[in-house]
Order: sequence, then structure tokens, then C-alpha cells
Amino acid sequence: MAIIKILHTLFGIFGMSSHFYFSLYFSWIYIMVSFFMTCSYLFLGIGNITGLFLFLAPMITFKRVIMHKSTEQFSGIPYVMTLLNCLLSTWYGLPFVSPNNMLVSIINGTGAGLEAFYVLVFLIFAPKKEKAKISGILCVVLSIFSTVALVSMLALHGNKRKVFSGFAAAIFSIIMYGSPLSIMRLVIKTKSVEYMPFFLSLFVFLCGTSWFVYGLLGKDPFIAVPNGVGSFLGTAQLILYAIYRENKGQIKKGEEDGRVEMELEKPYEKEIPNTQSGDAKV
Repeated sequence: MAIIKILHTLFGIFGMSSHFYFSLYFSWIYIMVSFFMTCSYLFLGIGNITGLFLFLAPMITFKRVIMHKSTEQFSGIPYVMTLLNCLLSTWYGLPFVSPNNMLVSIINGTGAGLEAFYVLVFLIFAPKKEKAKISGILCVVLSIFSTVALVSMLALHGNKRKVFSGFAAAIFSIIMYGSPLSIMRLVIKTKSVEYMPFFLSLFVFLCGTSWFVYGLLGKDPFIAVPNGVGSFLGTAQLILYAIYRENKGQIKKGEEDGRVEMELEKPYEKEIPNTQSGDAKV
């Protein structure tokens, strides 16, 4: 208020009326608000586009699964966990939970549909043991989502509903973004980016950064914090890719041949007959 009085006095000295001063002041506020809203919608749009590409990235993997009619050594857990994240984020973005976040619901609702498709394909072609495992995890995932939705609707209202739903969505968003940590560890160990696709890392970075900025502009910690983590991990993946990109397709050997253990996919052991020394394992 003191600053306004000083400016008012100065404008009076230079012969400017109060009406002109306040018009100038509110015009400046309008411009700033419009600027931040434009930036917010811009990053929201970028976040939706990159998020869609992030959800579409596994299509290549599942095209291979359908063609081979086998899930091979792929794990279904990341897709089930991403499904939970999408469901919770869709719920959080609904108007009666978190106003002005409808586009969050739209992109995550699309993601939930895609992840549900991936999980269904995985269950169709997975071995019995893996199918039972993923089915059990899927039941837990649906139970968690149902619990969050029912508790937030029946027991909580207003800001408490938003905080509860946002906290649940943020936790599983961080878990989703943290899933590539094992891949990053493998890249460092083998000094090869063979198992870390560049475009997947790029979209993790772009998606995380866009939603992080949108969360900051909208002062929404439940969007900003988990996506800030995603932006950081995406940056780390791109740095690793830049360091080891020349070694793509070349797995570093250990001190002895065959010492490198592939942590993403471990082939089943098969016994083959050896006419000279009996049974051997490969």
C-alpha cells in the first residue's frame, strides 16, 4: 500500500489523474495474469502431447508380444503400476475433486485405457505363473484405486478430498517415474544404452518438465512434485545416453567372459546334453 501511495503522489506531481493511474495499474495486472495463464495452457498442451507419446511408447513392445504370441522375459509390473497412476491422476483431475484440472483427467484417462490394453495383452500371452502374479497385482491395484475413490467421495469434502486424492496420485506418479532406476543402474554397470531407448527417455524428460512447470504455475504441489522428480530422472537418463551412446549394442564384459548379469531380462536355464562331460547348463 505504501508503494501505491508513493506512485500516486508521483503521478499527481506529473499531472496524471488517479483514474489514469489505476487504469495503468490494473492493465499491468491483467497483462501479467494473461501471460501466466497463457504459459500455463502452453505447458499443459505440451504435457498432454508428450504424455500421450509416453503412454504410446510400449506399443512397439506389445506388437512384438502379439507377433511372437509370448511375453518372453518382459515384466508386466510396470504397466500395472502405470495403470494405477493413470487411474488416480484421472480421479484427481475431475472437477469435483480438483477444479480446473480437467485436461489432467483427459490425458490420464487416455493413458489408463492404453495401459489397460497392455495389461490385457500381457495376461493373454503370459505363462501361467506370470499370469497369476500379474492378476494378483492387478486386483491389488484396483482395490487401491477403489479405496481412494470411495474414501474421498464418502468421507472427505472440499480441500481435504483434493489433498487426499492428490497425495495418493503423487505417490504413485513418483513410483512410475522411478521405475527406470534399475535400467539406469544397468546402463552404468554395462556402459551400454542397449536397454534404454532414447525416445522413451526423451518423452519422460519432456512430459515431466511440462507438467512440472504447469504445476508450478498453477501452484499445485501434487502435480509439480512428482513431475519434478520425473523431469530430474529424465534428465539423468539423457545424460547417461549422451555418455554411453557410442556403446549401443555393445555390452561391456566383466573381468571374465560371461560375467555381466542382465538384470532386466534373465533367460531361463536350459539343460542340454553334452556327450563328453554329461549335462551342462546354458
